[in-house]
Amino acid sequence: MKSENGRRFRAALVQLRASRVVADNLVAAEALIRAAAKGGADYIQTPENTALMELDPERVLAQVAPESESRPLALFRDLARELGVWLHIGSLGVKVAERRVANRSYLLAPDGGIAARYDKLHMFDVDLPGGESYRESDYYNPGGTAVLADLRPGGVPARLGLTICYDLRFPALYRALATAGANLIAIPAAFTKQTGEAHWHVLLRARAIETGAYVLAAAQGGFHENGRSTFGHSMIVSPWGEILAEAGTEPCVVFAEIDLAQVDEARARIPALGHGRDFDIEIATSTDESARRQAS
Repeated sequence: MKSENGRRFRAALVQLRASRVVADNLVAAEALIRAAAKGGADYIQTPENTALMELDPERVLAQVAPESESRPLALFRDLARELGVWLHIGSLGVKVAERRVANRSYLLAPDGGIAARYDKLHMFDVDLPGGESYRESDYYNPGGTAVLADLRPGGVPARLGLTICYDLRFPALYRALATAGANLIAIPAAFTKQTGEAHWHVLLRARAIETGAYVLAAAQGGFHENGRSTFGHSMIVSPWGEILAEAGTEPCVVFAEIDLAQVDEARARIPALGHGRDFDIEIATSTDESARRQAS
């Protein structure tokens, strides 16, 4: 749907609860992507780990393939072409070496072509209270490049900054994307239930407010076959920090109307992107301590 100024389109987020079985996950994702397209979405985003939710490195390595042989990628390219939409697959595991995998996001054009690829920059290597432990770097290769993509959902020119899940906690990345022209920022995720309850809403709203961009974050939600619980709450946030659409924890599709004129309006009201300055850092010491150092 376009506004009179030609800068409005409809976006959809697909929320999943992926399992350890790739074939089952593809069936579930395809059904919800089709529902999103039927609902009029011009841009459709799926979560991180769309085709497989797995913590065991050996199980991951046994089920992923190089990009040229990826069955999930081929299916989603065909689907984007059939539906005539911009289809953003939050991430797929792609084998890049014998025992190494990239956590790679794909923006697929309406003709089925790969418009952009992005490999997750920041690895989730953490030990959480209660015994939860994650070591993505054990088998994933971190990316080394921030990526923006120009797209035209519904014929509307836009620029999308691509990020994935744990990237959310590194605000410098988002400022860099915004200053490079991003008016949309994607954060497909599989946030843990524990960290999501604490930080998901506030971090997504903060990234939107800081950048003056729309944030679109499709998520995994619920208790997964691998024993992990993810937070869900897929969310679209306006450039002013307002939550425009939010899911619960069940698999579903949520929609919002995106009006890129609101990006210009938010950045005009608070032009912080143009006010950044380089600076040095000084560690101040007390007067007494400085005097003691001089005396010695």
